[in-house]
Amino acid sequence: MNILYAASECAPFIKTGGLGDVIGALPKALQQQGVEVTVILPKYSDLANQYKNQLELVKIIDVPVGWREQYCGIEKLEYEGITIYFLDNEYYFKRHGSYGYYDDGERFAFFSRAVLEALPHLDKKPDIIHCHDWQTGPIPVLLKAHYRNHPYYQGIKTVFTIHNLRYQGVFSKSVLAELLDLSELYFHMDGLEFRGNVSYMKAGLAYADYLTTVSPTYANEIQMPYYGENLDGFLRQRSWNLRGIVNGIDPDTYNPALDSALFSGYDTYEGKMENKRLLQKQLGLPVNEGIPVISMVTRLVDQKGVDLVLHVMEDILKQNVQVIVLGTGEEHYEWAFKDLAHRYPDQVSAQIYFDEGLSRKIYAGSDLFLMPSHFEPCGIGQLLALRYGTLPLVRETGGLKDTVVPYNELSDQGNGFSFSNYNAHDMLYTIERAVWYYRYQPKKWKKLVERAMSIDYSWDASSKEYKELYEMLV
Repeated sequence: MNILYAASECAPFIKTGGLGDVIGALPKALQQQGVEVTVILPKYSDLANQYKNQLELVKIIDVPVGWREQYCGIEKLEYEGITIYFLDNEYYFKRHGSYGYYDDGERFAFFSRAVLEALPHLDKKPDIIHCHDWQTGPIPVLLKAHYRNHPYYQGIKTVFTIHNLRYQGVFSKSVLAELLDLSELYFHMDGLEFRGNVSYMKAGLAYADYLTTVSPTYANEIQMPYYGENLDGFLRQRSWNLRGIVNGIDPDTYNPALDSALFSGYDTYEGKMENKRLLQKQLGLPVNEGIPVISMVTRLVDQKGVDLVLHVMEDILKQNVQVIVLGTGEEHYEWAFKDLAHRYPDQVSAQIYFDEGLSRKIYAGSDLFLMPSHFEPCGIGQLLALRYGTLPLVRETGGLKDTVVPYNELSDQGNGFSFSNYNAHDMLYTIERAVWYYRYQPKKWKKLVERAMSIDYSWDASSKEYKELYEMLV
């Protein structure tokens, strides 16, 4: 089998969130299962020169975008055994960042069509195009609309993965003809129509041969009105070919014993405590191993449960803990954490930016990792925290429920702490319980940390599920 991954980001080339981690790690795991995987991406200007200098031009083609023809350079790079193709068009992609531009509808209409136009020029014809999130949602419908009678494209199947249903790529109805070159026949409630507009996410959901999302619980949740983002009914219709497969992490990229970003590599509890002391020192917090460190490495947005944390922050701090926050987001949340750090300099460190190296130091040097998300399709943070021996404290939703087993003192089972209701005081009670274990059951805590570090969080099991899915389709 030859699978083509079409996505808008991929670590280490471009990454804004968990999607980049998935596309960076899953193809490598699939290759180990004997599945040939190629990745195709936009060539953003932010691509580091070390990669740009290695690119090999394969072909220059013209790509139809509605009534116009646009330049597209197909460039290739071999990276860690994976062939990566970059689609170049400076008009669309020579700008800072990935998304959030007024013409995103046109940019990703171009990218989706360019992926299909590029296929005959790639090294191998794919059996399946695996599309990821709304930026590649038009690919399944464009394949069926424009290429079904072309001999080369016969038999190519599509899989569409929802990484976050909230972000849907909704644009005015005009994009249907002007950008996608589709007729009114595709503009209906079982097609691309979404509240009078065109949804790129819905294009993928409606026309892909199979749908997946990034955890079993999230696959069930998005079929309910509360989590369904106005697509729950549509997803219930397609539930017969919708599957949740939990994400993993790359155990080589994230390895506390070998991670050069850490103060010192470790594979023991004592080594982790050394990283904790050095983290406290770097961030200007009192160096005290006995004080529990609670961390959040997150986007400061409503989805992540930041409002719950701020609602009971004073009560959290009364437990004599230190809180470290790393991330950016909504301005009022950023200022709230800056204010707390100003008022409680010995207890709160607010790093309102993002730095990959510091994030790893925080994963390594914290005791508890807080993720009280309103919803969480899968979540990578809790997996990284576990890998580095930091016990996650999460709300039971989506992938957090699937990956964090709440500690049960009677059976001595579990790898973290959790609460079910989206309620600040339920979260506070769970924090108090976790802090109690840290302070008064140190041997048990150490055992939990060592257990967390020993669990396999790799893509091994999930890649086998994807392989089975591909074999079923082909």
